[in-house]
Amino acid sequence: MIGPLPLSLPAGSGGALALAFGVGIGFGWCLERAGLGSATKLMGQFHLTDMAVFKVMFSAIVTAMLGLFWLSRLGAVDLSRVYVPETFVLPQLVGGLVFGAGMALAGLCPGTSCVAAATGRGDGLVVVGGFFAGVLATGLALPAMAGLYESGARGSLTLDTLFGMDSGSLILVVVAAALAGFIVAEQVEQWQARRVAEVGR
Repeated sequence: MIGPLPLSLPAGSGGALALAFGVGIGFGWCLERAGLGSATKLMGQFHLTDMAVFKVMFSAIVTAMLGLFWLSRLGAVDLSRVYVPETFVLPQLVGGLVFGAGMALAGLCPGTSCVAAATGRGDGLVVVGGFFAGVLATGLALPAMAGLYESGARGSLTLDTLFGMDSGSLILVVVAAALAGFIVAEQVEQWQARRVAEVGR
């Protein structure tokens, strides 16, 4: 019989820090191998010429979802011990807009900027400095923004509870959406490549 995997370690313990370091290195390596440490490649997402960001991130979501589902079915993971962040509608909406605008301007997000900086790219170093400055500024301004920060609390929401579906059915829908999305992404890339070729003639 498989016992549940331990999903929590004492905060600040050597084991927790080692695990976080290992996961971070692995995640960064995967991003770099996928080419996502390049702002040029990431901007291809906005220009509809390179949908690698969509493909890589959606693949990661589906892999994690299927992994957790089957590990829980096998009794290896207790999903009740998996932390789900709370939902705060307005502040997360504002944060998403700021995040999206920053990524569109810089061509990098926090994760990919760290990868870019680690591989010696100057734009990555600048973006890392920028988001650390943003974190510091937000922390200093937080008391004045307490009303916004705590507004729209909805607790820990998951899609299956939100839509009233069992987890297996929801996973089937997400996997189907991912497969359809990959097909559409390929079509978009091919259409944009033909369009660029025609303009270049």
